[in-house]
Amino acid sequence: MTLDCNLYIDGEFEGTIQSKQLVTIGKSGKVRGEIHTNHLVVQGRVEGAVEAERLEIMAAGSVLGSILSSELVIEAKGHFEGESKIKSKELKAAKPVNTVVDEKKKEA
Repeated sequence: MTLDCNLYIDGEFEGTIQSKQLVTIGKSGKVRGEIHTNHLVVQGRVEGAVEAERLEIMAAGSVLGSILSSELVIEAKGHFEGESKIKSKELKAAKPVNTVVDEKKKEA
């Protein structure tokens, strides 16, 4: 799916999403595949590869897979498991980081 507008998913989607705008995965949203966008907000679940200038994983959000992003924000109780690389203007400076973050465990 290739878009030039904002996208909000509150259902299930499998495949590739390409958007130059905001993509939001709602609390009931589940995406399996690749997402290439300027800004991604995850309140539901994403499994696969994400490339975004800014990625926000909200409190109920979960991302499992690989991330290439300039900005990564994970709220308390957000979950990320996989590989993260910092996207720079010169992609040659990308640095891999293997991370498992589960804010739920920190509060106990």
